[in-house]
Amino acid sequence: MSLTEQMGGMNTSKDATLHQRILSDIEGQIVSGAWPPGHRIPFEMDLAAQYDCSRMTVNKALTQLARAGLIERRKRSGSFVTHPQAQSAVLEIHDIKSEVLSLNLPYSHKLIKLAERRGRPEDAHRLQFVGSVSVIEIICIHYAGPRPFCLENRVINLDAVPEAAKADFETLPPGPWLIDQVPWSTAEHQIRAVAAEGDAAANLDVHKGTPCLMVERRTWSSAGPITHVRLTYPGDRHSLVARFTPSS
Repeated sequence: MSLTEQMGGMNTSKDATLHQRILSDIEGQIVSGAWPPGHRIPFEMDLAAQYDCSRMTVNKALTQLARAGLIERRKRSGSFVTHPQAQSAVLEIHDIKSEVLSLNLPYSHKLIKLAERRGRPEDAHRLQFVGSVSVIEIICIHYAGPRPFCLENRVINLDAVPEAAKADFETLPPGPWLIDQVPWSTAEHQIRAVAAEGDAAANLDVHKGTPCLMVERRTWSSAGPITHVRLTYPGDRHSLVARFTPSS
């Protein structure tokens, strides 16, 4: 439901009508893409002149738009269209393509690295596996429109999933391929804040030190550990959601 539809219960005074019109106009510019993320909203005094109303009426409209997450108000700088955030459930194995499409943006991915090798100690640690193991290492970037959305760094246990050695990960990202190919029985998530550094900053096209959200996930099947993946998102492009009820 749009903000203007939520306004249906307001009175029909001049201020209320102007309030609704300002909401509708700005929301329409944002939703249509005419005002993209980062676009500066006209200043309050300019909007007040445009709509021939008080700055208080404009301020109330902008405040409601900010509470809805459509704009961000910055002290001394003005108001700006926010960058949309994808949401994923904390306890679910989510599909990055679905996250991007939920933002009404086109999805694509680019394979950066694909290497098959004998496992190293760090691979055994990532997979929580004791002994030697063959792995395939995959690094790819997921895009939302032209912008990098997520950096994926994954190792797959080839002893448990030998088919991965012949998979075409340039065409299909490894996440959905694994979900289709391998039934998993257990998964573990670890979520933490990190600062983008080195190759990660370059691949995500952000400055070094930019706050990012990293989701690490391990999955197991009856055959043993399947995969470990690190998904790194720029902090302003993703959020995690958990729904729960009180324990009895």
